Amino acid sequence: MKKIYLSALTLCTILGLSAQEVVWQKDIKSSTQDFLSQVITTIDGQYLITGSSIQSDKLQASGSKQNMGYDFHLIKLNQQGELVFEKYFSGSNHDYLSATVTTQDGGFLLAGTSYSGKGLDKKDDSKGSSDIWLIRINEFGDQIWQKTIGLPADEEARAVIQTTDLGFFVAGNVQNSSKGYGSKDVLITRLDKDGKELSQLVLGGKGLDEVEKMIPTKDGGALLGIYSRSGIGGSKQTENYGEGDFYIIKLDKNLKVQWEKNFGGKGDDHLRTLALTSDGYVIGGESRSELSGNKNVGIKEGTDLWLVFLKENGDEEFQKSYSFGNRDLLMGMNVIHSADDQSSKGILLGGYTQAEGRIETNDETFWMLYLDQNGNEQWRKHVKGESRQKEERLSDLKLNRDGSIILAGTSAEELGKENWKIVKLGDKQVDQLIEKYDIKIYPNPVSDYAYVEIGFDFKDAEILLYDMSGRQLQNLKTKNRVTKINTQALVQGAYLVTIKTDANKTANAKLIKK
Repeated sequence: MKKIYLSALTLCTILGLSAQEVVWQKDIKSSTQDFLSQVITTIDGQYLITGSSIQSDKLQASGSKQNMGYDFHLIKLNQQGELVFEKYFSGSNHDYLSATVTTQDGGFLLAGTSYSGKGLDKKDDSKGSSDIWLIRINEFGDQIWQKTIGLPADEEARAVIQTTDLGFFVAGNVQNSSKGYGSKDVLITRLDKDGKELSQLVLGGKGLDEVEKMIPTKDGGALLGIYSRSGIGGSKQTENYGEGDFYIIKLDKNLKVQWEKNFGGKGDDHLRTLALTSDGYVIGGESRSELSGNKNVGIKEGTDLWLVFLKENGDEEFQKSYSFGNRDLLMGMNVIHSADDQSSKGILLGGYTQAEGRIETNDETFWMLYLDQNGNEQWRKHVKGESRQKEERLSDLKLNRDGSIILAGTSAEELGKENWKIVKLGDKQVDQLIEKYDIKIYPNPVSDYAYVEIGFDFKDAEILLYDMSGRQLQNLKTKNRVTKINTQALVQGAYLVTIKTDANKTANAKLIKK
């Protein structure tokens, strides 16, 4: 049985002033090895932490003879770090939750790898030794639908996004498939909002190609980030430069390949993450390559961080490299945009450093690195727990719209007992970069549900919705910064949203119903 602890946090800062406030920390204890895959800031400003756990204590206490393997594990926290819900989804064998996306209606789509057949929470038979298991849930964690995707082969889920038509792209890897090209290929599946498969695509060269990340693009398509050890062949049109390269593929909304690029040196370069900038993309990962191939920055020690900045058409703008010493792993990246999304103001990176040989003071702790829009380092900071464990590894970080930061990872006293560690920080240096607003509505235009976000402090507020003739249609009381409103009954057109608070402050914004 897991226990959730709230504790204080100490902070170690290098390069720059310590301008951080620890808002809260959660330690989710376990007697087994738990995997944390992702943290999501939900549409309503809360936090969903997802990963995989074994419910051994719980099952032993109940005398159950059911699954003793890994299950999908979700924990939702509110803005104060209090538990909203905890959920497990179980098959009869091991099931690993690897990717989650927030849906437009405030719910989530979970994507993981399942080794289970039909039984317990899993409703479909296995299609091979491992499949991709999708579960769509609402904002309360209740299941809406589920689906098993697979070929007569071995599949694993890696990433999922929601598309502009409210459907989904699911990206994973496949091996031992008659439709594949090499030892491991990339499998992309397009689904509608109800989980119906619309199309499928297999991509890869004659060697190994593993998708690590996928993000939605402005035109309704997707950008794939792939770790590639393949040369030209199969569907791959670009040659590798070394042992392993960054391999980037741009897809349109119908899964058609628009362009692909390869970046790497003669050594091993492992892509980890992608992000949208105002005029292109930034690609990040780790590099063991010196100046070689098309890599024009070297390494200082062990494995360094490597970023490649691209234009929207995939052309390279510039590259940057950063080092913490030993083996540096990049696990998360957030771009700070202007309020109108027309420019990028900076980039926040998160990761950890593994010791290779000698152990430095801050190895195996969470770190953050902040860059300006041109990739120039501004500051770096290490975050340590109240009781520092031997191994602390960041899995993900999210920069929130209010300037706070959520870091999520694992902390272990010994191998096999990795606990979840979630930290919320307020950072004055980051807060100064966030453009303030009074009211924000998203999505806008809206089809079914919209979210009204209040950008200033208050205790109680009213949200009023008017049509263009001044007729009041809705009046909602709220204490939350983000409030969900139902627009399904509205006809197409423009409406006015007005905020009134207990401090006699008001704000207005236009809402468009499509």
